[in-house]
Amino acid sequence: MTKTAGIAPPSPLLIEPLVRAALIEDLGLGGDITSEATIPAGTRTLATLVARRDGVLAGLDCALTAFRLLDPHVEIDVGLRDGARLEPGSHIAAFAGDARAILGAERTALNLLTHLSGIASATAAYVAAVAGTGAIICETRKTTPGLRALEKYAVRAGGGRNHRFRLDDAVLIKDNHIAVAGGVAQALAAVRARIGHLVKVEIEVDTLAQLDEVLAFPDRPDAVLLDNFALADLAEGVRRVAGRLVVEASGGVTLDTVAAIAATGVDVISLGALTHSVRALDIGLDISIR
Repeated sequence: MTKTAGIAPPSPLLIEPLVRAALIEDLGLGGDITSEATIPAGTRTLATLVARRDGVLAGLDCALTAFRLLDPHVEIDVGLRDGARLEPGSHIAAFAGDARAILGAERTALNLLTHLSGIASATAAYVAAVAGTGAIICETRKTTPGLRALEKYAVRAGGGRNHRFRLDDAVLIKDNHIAVAGGVAQALAAVRARIGHLVKVEIEVDTLAQLDEVLAFPDRPDAVLLDNFALADLAEGVRRVAGRLVVEASGGVTLDTVAAIAATGVDVISLGALTHSVRALDIGLDISIR
């Protein structure tokens, strides 16, 4: 495959601490005792990151950081960038450097690269399934602790968009908030009395009756999440909103159902499976002695 500009990677200030912590976890106190026992010090090697399956690349800078942290002088030739379409045999990047360092970084680099590429690949499949409908695919906060920013970046690499990153990004009134607050109107009133004018507000509803309460509220939210609605009810919900709010659908979304959900006219489709249940994309590191 040819080179591609891809999308801008996350800041090194974000990537390096995460990769450093992962390397420390893997190397432990004694380092890579297998490589140190079997490979003479100073041995140089050539290595290539190669895709084994079709997919979308994400997390390359995480992998490159792992190799650079263990061998600051490693020579790297990048062939593809995040967002690139992969096929079996695609050469992603090539390395020339210290053999012990490359093998010591291999698992950390591949763990991050295959996981994030799996997210990007799954996202791309959902984006393709709703092409032409106008619906946006996004993830949720169901992410791996400590890796949220990277996982959400991988969603963007696959052509999706991001939901809120943190609890302080925006207001999302869910069913439990409504239950404790005493109802839809009470929850909305409490939020409007508390938040600033620049904060977006979304509310989750379980029924069309709750949606009607939202639409009747004088200071309506910016978006409404129709949770686990049947297709007919989704379409009716979109009709009732009539463009006055952003309509998000969530709950039970799969590749088999996402196109039909998008066809109801919803603006956004969110699914936690993009981050919590993806299959890692098979990418390998091929080594040859220099």
